[in-house]
Amino acid sequence: MAKTWAKAPSPCIDVCKFRDAGRCVGCAMTKPEKKAFKRIGRKSKKQAFFLMLEERLVTMGKLGYWTRMYRRKCERKDASCPLDRLEKLDRAA
Repeated sequence: MAKTWAKAPSPCIDVCKFRDAGRCVGCAMTKPEKKAFKRIGRKSKKQAFFLMLEERLVTMGKLGYWTRMYRRKCERKDASCPLDRLEKLDRAA
């Protein structure tokens, strides 16, 4: 379980075009957020980051696309997808 978060790939889906108020059109992160994600070590902080990003993507109407692309990225990297853990957290709340 802890490895899911420790080895979670960056939420970046490799589109990297910054238009929407300085946010990437693919993942909705800003350049500083992309850099900061690499330094996040604690599970709780990574979970909070993903939850914040999901909220932003919902607001922008891009959650469905990003979710599909991020799951593909996790599969390519042979990594557990942290989105599965977030869904379990949402159901428990």
